[in-house]
Amino acid sequence: MTATEQAGVVGVGYEGRTIDALVADLVRQGVRRLVDVRLTPWSRKRGFSKSALTEALAAAGIAYEHRAELGNPRDNRAGFAGNGDDRSRARAIFADRLRQPGPVKALEALAAAASRERVAVLCFEADQERCHRDVVLAEMRRTLTPPTGQRGRPPRTPRDPLAVDRHHFDQHRTRRGHGLTY
Repeated sequence: MTATEQAGVVGVGYEGRTIDALVADLVRQGVRRLVDVRLTPWSRKRGFSKSALTEALAAAGIAYEHRAELGNPRDNRAGFAGNGDDRSRARAIFADRLRQPGPVKALEALAAAASRERVAVLCFEADQERCHRDVVLAEMRRTLTPPTGQRGRPPRTPRDPLAVDRHHFDQHRTRRGHGLTY
């Protein structure tokens, strides 16, 4: 594979996973950089706080980057776990937040990294549709996709470095209540 074919971005949640399993999956997928989009990069789950995560990733040759400006504020988190209307409201609130100057610069940096190397965007939730990282990835594409012709959709090719591989870890997932585990 060439560097261009390995470039791109994938969303990943660590809910229900060990640090070793997550790192092994990232390595298998050729991820070279992990961008942590948690507002605060600490976790009660062993191995997933910033220092331990950075160390585990570095041992596998994966760079770690924390982007607090892409984090979801505490008062907006419950909406992502709610019903369809709650989730739609939470997504809209968060999308508006991402249009501020700080988050826009962070999205641009994320897209630039994804054009050079395979990047994983990390948060806790296993089910990406119930996580703000889904909005981060969608907003990155919306912001950086050039306007198109009549149909309003840009052409997508298999080597599009900004194509989001949303279900990259599906082979390991199982449904548990409203969430997914890996």
